[in-house]
Amino acid sequence: MSRPTEIIAIGNELLIGDVLDTNTHWLCRRLTGTGGQVRRATMIPDDRAMIAGALHDALARPSEVIFTTGGLGPTSDDMTLSSIAWALGRLMEESLVALDMVQATYTRLAEAGIVENDAMTAERRKMTLLPAGSVALFTPAGAAPGVLLREGAATIICLPGVPEELKGIFEESLQPHLRHLYENGYYAERVMQVDCGDESILAPLVNRVAGAHEQVYVKSRAKAYGPNVRLKITLSARGIDSSVVSARLDDAERDIQAGLDALGIEVVKSV
Repeated sequence: MSRPTEIIAIGNELLIGDVLDTNTHWLCRRLTGTGGQVRRATMIPDDRAMIAGALHDALARPSEVIFTTGGLGPTSDDMTLSSIAWALGRLMEESLVALDMVQATYTRLAEAGIVENDAMTAERRKMTLLPAGSVALFTPAGAAPGVLLREGAATIICLPGVPEELKGIFEESLQPHLRHLYENGYYAERVMQVDCGDESILAPLVNRVAGAHEQVYVKSRAKAYGPNVRLKITLSARGIDSSVVSARLDDAERDIQAGLDALGIEVVKSV
């Protein structure tokens, strides 16, 4: 099932240009590959009111799955979870599961000589405080657990901003939840590289095929113009049945191929 999904990237460092938001791009590709449909991505600062406002907006649209990235760490500007709790009218509570996770991480780091000790300081303990009703998600690559909670029909998933930590949680402890959320979802795409350096020549064909195959997303992609430029035409579709999705792509690809033949444009590569 394809569920309307949003991503809220949180962090002052993103908006001042100090850090490139690669997390949103990575999540969009991975979610699309599982049959999810990301409809909106937002970037906001570490600000309590703005985090709460972005969450309320997403819930009102409504989005059924909402990802946040960033703001789960031990410092005072890591305020994502407390802001979400405030927005939803929930208390912040210490999670014993999260406590065990964080303690185990610092014990391991201390034994390896990476940190001085494994004492649960106030800063480390901060990462065990979650909005009431949350589920802590084990992180194989960091200290701060991910967090999953439900608000009505929506599922909110909070991931760290450090890419390695985000990917670790997504690929491991989050997978059982994603299989439930996006069950029976299927996504596939075809890419045709064509010997054409002018996208305007392809535009009538792309528009016609897109209109004839409304359940297939058809898009030409151009980065430059010139005789040595090869443009790409991407066909993508999603659905419950993989055979139906493949058949839709086959039909659209045949129409594209016929149109290219009529224009005398060669397909250099098709994947």
